[in-house]
Amino acid sequence: MGSNMVLSQEQQFDEVINIILQHQSRASRAVNEETLLMAWNVGGYVSHKLKSEEWGSKVVTQLSEYIRTKQPKLRGYSRRSIYNMVQFYEEYSSENFLSMASQYLSKEFVQPKIAQTNDKPLIQDYPGIDTFPMQVVQPRIGQFPKLLTLTTLTNHIEILCRCKSSEERLFYILYAHKEHLVKRELQRSITNQTYTTLLGDKKNMSKGLLQTYPNAPIVFKDTLFVDFLGLPQKHSETKLKKGLIEHMKQFILELGKDFIFMDQEYNLNVGASTFKADLLFFHRGLQALVAVELKKTKFHPRDLGQLEFYLEALDRDVKRSNENPSIGILLCPDADKMVVEYAMSRSMSPTLITEYKRILIPQERMQEQLNEYCNLFLEEQNNTND
Repeated sequence: MGSNMVLSQEQQFDEVINIILQHQSRASRAVNEETLLMAWNVGGYVSHKLKSEEWGSKVVTQLSEYIRTKQPKLRGYSRRSIYNMVQFYEEYSSENFLSMASQYLSKEFVQPKIAQTNDKPLIQDYPGIDTFPMQVVQPRIGQFPKLLTLTTLTNHIEILCRCKSSEERLFYILYAHKEHLVKRELQRSITNQTYTTLLGDKKNMSKGLLQTYPNAPIVFKDTLFVDFLGLPQKHSETKLKKGLIEHMKQFILELGKDFIFMDQEYNLNVGASTFKADLLFFHRGLQALVAVELKKTKFHPRDLGQLEFYLEALDRDVKRSNENPSIGILLCPDADKMVVEYAMSRSMSPTLITEYKRILIPQERMQEQLNEYCNLFLEEQNNTND
């Protein structure tokens, strides 16, 4: 009886915690939206002043100094920061970006989001600055695409400064939202060219994986960068495994934040024999065990048979009834794309071949796969709303 009462009380306490967390999450979103709106309006105001040639670059410097002197408690309004806000406004209000985004996302994300401004023109909130012709700016003041609320202003500035194409910028907005990336994590994702490594042709994935997990293309990368290990060109599987375990936090960031590390050299007992899976993870989003096998040599089809055997053992003896079929990742330094395609074409086990690179290398960008990524993103959003 006492035990039940304690459990019941704990459940009630959990409900209170959930209420707190929900409101904190809402408050955080509200603060983020107001920060974005502020940057949008300041950027729009300064942009129109510059384009109308009322202001020159020196005036922006004077504005920064004026804010610092007049409102010393206001931080983050240096000359560079103000120009970042101008870029934020000009890029995301441009016809080029909006028309591109509308090709990939629904109108809900692209059409202007109207901010609540208590029926007062926003320009009145900026004392000490001459008003500008309202007919010039009115269509954009207080409005910005809902798409922008998916991540923070800090992340937006990072994306704008480091990504050249509108398609690439759109991808990283969605990716930062999906993976809950902070600035440092986003920087690494951009440096590692996640845009290209996640949007590959997916011929490294088996039919079984794509059928069982339709969202696999936006979950698994075809290349992982392990530059943080400092591996020499010639290295053993043991050294690779040891390095990944010692740098597990960075490795999980490279894999994706939904991966939870469970064990290394996980024992799989089949009959009188014991086999060891190199690394075992659990993926929260897919609700599935993920076995990672490490190879120091180029991919060979026989490696796939070993991995499929491990998945069968996991599904029969380890997987719980409420979990989905186990997934296998073969991590190797190199893979002949034609050999991989042949090996994957008839495999019905949920497996994929992923290359790891010791150093960062540039890769070609794609637009077709961005469309696929956006479609899967929208599906996830719809499922969340349901």
